[in-house]
Amino acid sequence: MELRHLRYFVAVVEEGSLTTAAELRLHTSQPSLSRQIRDLEYQVGAELLSRSVHGVELTAAGTAFLVHARLALTQVEAAVEAARRAAQPARKTFAIGFQTGHEMNWLPQAMHVLRDELKSIQVTISSDYSPDLAEALVRGRLDVAFLRVEPTFDLGYEVVDHEPLIVLMPSDHRLTSREAIHPREFVGEIFIGGSNKASVLRAVTEDYLRRSGVDIKLDHGVDNMAMAMSLVASTRGLALMPAYAKNLLPWSVVSRPLEGEAPTIDLAVGYSKANTSPILKLFLSRLEELRAAAPGATH
Repeated sequence: MELRHLRYFVAVVEEGSLTTAAELRLHTSQPSLSRQIRDLEYQVGAELLSRSVHGVELTAAGTAFLVHARLALTQVEAAVEAARRAAQPARKTFAIGFQTGHEMNWLPQAMHVLRDELKSIQVTISSDYSPDLAEALVRGRLDVAFLRVEPTFDLGYEVVDHEPLIVLMPSDHRLTSREAIHPREFVGEIFIGGSNKASVLRAVTEDYLRRSGVDIKLDHGVDNMAMAMSLVASTRGLALMPAYAKNLLPWSVVSRPLEGEAPTIDLAVGYSKANTSPILKLFLSRLEELRAAAPGATH
């Protein structure tokens, strides 16, 4: 079994079609790709994909194999990245990632923590969605990231803030007259919340609504804040989102706090446990400085 078999298999699953995967992603012929998948199934000893006129679907064996295939490819990429870094030991870099929108609150504090090292290292900054940041940490593309505690990734996490959820609504919504919003106000409104990809936010939201005794159905699940604000404006719905949304609001969307004790979602500094960077070690040793500088911290 070769790595290309795994790459081909994952591509077919993600595209849902042998033809699409062959032409648009793998740049090979469909008959050649079909042979590669058959070879893989022969080596595994089980049918991984079922074919029909509608495309391809995973079998039970294929579903189990997909998890490990993706993990194997991720580990190979991480090994390549580690080897490339080791080949250039003189280049001291430190890559920091932020869940999009959080850099406004946390970049100054992160740079302050590294103040003594800035003359001798190159710091790179990027922003992305939390699951993508976690994957970048696993692959060695980032040294540290400000993100959610993503349960599907084996990373080290240090919580630096407990961020309350707030309500987003259209700027001319009837509830803008309220100083705070009770969860029962969501009844009868279009409700926007975290999608399955934004699993941490979704779990916090569902737990809060259950504890509040409110039984409402999620109308739209979103992966990121930009999608949430777009849906609030276009559907005139209400969204429960972390408070950092206030850094990103367009004129058409406003926010209000929740009435009573609002649920919180953790923001953490994440890192790979296998990362031996001395700069990372220094950064982690100064996390108390970061916590003291949290947006809602008392001094």
